[in-house]
Amino acid sequence: MKLAKSALLAALLCLAASPALAHFGMIIPDKNLVGKNDPKTVSARLMFWHPREDQGMDLAKPAEAGVLLGGKKTDLTAQLKPLKIKGKAAWGLSQKIRRPGDYILYMTPQPYWEPAEDCFIIHYTKTVVDALGAEVGWDQPVGSKIEIIPLSRPYGLYAGNSFTGEVIYKGKPLAGATVEVESYDPLGRHPAPADAYITQVVTTDANGVFSYTMPWDGWWGFAALATDDVKLKKDGQDKDLEVGGVIWVYAHPLGK
Repeated sequence: MKLAKSALLAALLCLAASPALAHFGMIIPDKNLVGKNDPKTVSARLMFWHPREDQGMDLAKPAEAGVLLGGKKTDLTAQLKPLKIKGKAAWGLSQKIRRPGDYILYMTPQPYWEPAEDCFIIHYTKTVVDALGAEVGWDQPVGSKIEIIPLSRPYGLYAGNSFTGEVIYKGKPLAGATVEVESYDPLGRHPAPADAYITQVVTTDANGVFSYTMPWDGWWGFAALATDDVKLKKDGQDKDLEVGGVIWVYAHPLGK
């Protein structure tokens, strides 16, 4: 009995010492601004990741992936190409730039079962690419169940700029929502001094609005989270579904 109690205590201590890593749907394009002299194709990687630690999970082929341009959505799911990134399943998406505009790349993934949290996860993910200086359309909603509508223009940002967004859930602003924030750091440039620094957390105000100042350059992900009113089955039992509205923005280094 003492041995069993000791083993249970050791397991609990191990769990306490191992922080839960934040999940992020990711769409990372090779560029978020396309100038007149740039190649007129944008290539993006679709991933499901712990971005700050650069630890990946397998991403099943998304239920939907596409682009929103000028109020019109184009489904690109059939054009997705399978990729392997650090041994994990990911997807490639290519978008040709045929006219000026803000191209909103988006995906709806398949539900992901996370045993550590005893729930399913769906992260509706997007990013905005401005082409040929149009600078219009970046605040258009994709229409996902939960979504971050940018109130700051989501490109042309410097490190040290703030990003502000409004969280919309089922068509209405979501007050008091948790928004997790992480940078994508595949080169390990910014090691965290403690676990609490890995995922930054802000909360939306009464109007569903949040703001966060990005301290360094690179890609930053913002994930607004909610427990959905829909349950999904796992082994015959109803399980919670965490839905996330995720947007990725790029902060340019100062002085470059």
